[in-house]
Amino acid sequence: MPRPTTTSFSQRGAALVEFAIVLPLLLMLVFGIIEFGRAYNNQVTLTHAAREGVRELTISGDADAAKDVAIAAASASLHAELLTFDLTTCAPGDPAEMRVNYPFQFFVPFLPSSPMTLTGTGVMRCGA
Repeated sequence: MPRPTTTSFSQRGAALVEFAIVLPLLLMLVFGIIEFGRAYNNQVTLTHAAREGVRELTISGDADAAKDVAIAAASASLHAELLTFDLTTCAPGDPAEMRVNYPFQFFVPFLPSSPMTLTGTGVMRCGA
């Protein structure tokens, strides 16, 4: 049985050191991809909620009903109490706009992040 040489021990040690250097970067990359996917999902949900809300606004002209529809559309994956709304009035023939805002913060280990606001916007022409 051949005896291991000192070069094979030093090569294993070098691989371990390289792995220890690369692992944190790899983990941050993986967590970054996951968090970006979470942010993108929230953005798509907000855009859908804004479109549904502005649709209700253009049909009924009732801002409170439009907010309720937007909350119902977003409540499956977002906390409804954190949603804020900006909407324009609806005059026949003019475009109505609804913005739905939601606070979001990335959670990537070892990296500080500040909260940001995601906004979904919907625009439709008001009916008569």
